[in-house]
Amino acid sequence: MKTIEEKLKEHKQTIDTMRAPSELEERLREALHNVPDKKKSKNRAVSWIASAAAVFILLVGVYQYPALAYYGEKFFKTNWSALSFSEVTEQGYGQKVDESITLRDGTVVTINGVMADDNVFLMYYTMDRPVGIEFTDEDFRRYGFDKLKGFLTDSKSQGNGGGDGKNKSQFVGQARFEPVSPFSRTLTVNFYEWINDERVFYPISFKFEANKAMKSIIKQELDQSIEVDHGTIHYDSISASPTSTLIKGRYEFEEYPRTYGKYKLYVNGIEVQYKGKSGTMPEFELEFDMLPTDRINSIELELENFLGYQKIEEPISLASPSDRSIKIGDEKLWIRSVTKTRTGYDVVIARREFTKPKWDTISVQAGGKVIPVSSISESRPWDLGNNNIMRENTFSFNTMDKPESLLLDGFTYIKTYNKRISLPVEK
Repeated sequence: MKTIEEKLKEHKQTIDTMRAPSELEERLREALHNVPDKKKSKNRAVSWIASAAAVFILLVGVYQYPALAYYGEKFFKTNWSALSFSEVTEQGYGQKVDESITLRDGTVVTINGVMADDNVFLMYYTMDRPVGIEFTDEDFRRYGFDKLKGFLTDSKSQGNGGGDGKNKSQFVGQARFEPVSPFSRTLTVNFYEWINDERVFYPISFKFEANKAMKSIIKQELDQSIEVDHGTIHYDSISASPTSTLIKGRYEFEEYPRTYGKYKLYVNGIEVQYKGKSGTMPEFELEFDMLPTDRINSIELELENFLGYQKIEEPISLASPSDRSIKIGDEKLWIRSVTKTRTGYDVVIARREFTKPKWDTISVQAGGKVIPVSSISESRPWDLGNNNIMRENTFSFNTMDKPESLLLDGFTYIKTYNKRISLPVEK
């Protein structure tokens, strides 16, 4: 199969013949906003024509995005998000910015440069205190970045980090944002600091040169899914870039419980580091590290575990409570004790942290009757040693007859699935 380098080189030869009009942004704005205010019956038609014209310009005026340049093998094996901006520029990439603002106390915040792709926008910056004043750990709670805005761009901050610069009076940082539109010519970010419990904003604007950014290596739609106890997990798209790999999808559940899950991504059999999951139900986004190679023969996504449900058909005997576990399906419960109280009996049940019985359906059989639970204590830790900590609750039942068995409808738990699917790779 062709390497990504070869594909990019071919794509570059095609794109090199195409140019976006230099006044693209201005023309789009004019088309969208300079619509004459005529009779209502004509407004829809005029608005549609203006929108269609804007779309036509977007389709015809393809922007020369940087990823279409030819990159060598070293490019794909570099962890760009771990480098300082000076290290990035040494490699010949990134866009220099050098725009600064001064805070009330004399601290100078400078945006040194930026790097971008379809998954993330990286901003490299420094903060310099006045001479002789050092940063403290407490200082950094005061500062942050708000949204990054520009033409067709409204990107949220995804956090930042960094460390000491040339001395304790300088901080060198890297801020992450959602991806920006390559059609933005000017970007504005709001840096803020907390002063007397209020945020004071300092806008910083700079020119954005999309031809010095990077595009995705792989970006394609998916139509694959995995069945789990609660429903179906759908995978809708994958976008891989030099900074990260994103897989977007959605849950199709009758109910949306708190979801747990462990995902693994393999490229040519090599596991790619998992960074985390985000999103709002029912949609989600899985983030993994950058691709480990530029020659992609296979991509596999594995669902190692996820929230499962275990139905319990038979009563659980309470005749011999102990600290030994009772295996139920793939999971375990511990009946620790059955104790007589002034008002009835208490049953102590232990479980793993994410194993949760359906509390409202718990009952016991006692004296030929089914007695529902009357109260449930807060959970508390039960240490088995070797960092193996369970959670236990006390369940109280109002009965003078000693309980013989415990009745449960079922419980949710972290279920091992180990289901792996192959994602399509363009040959």
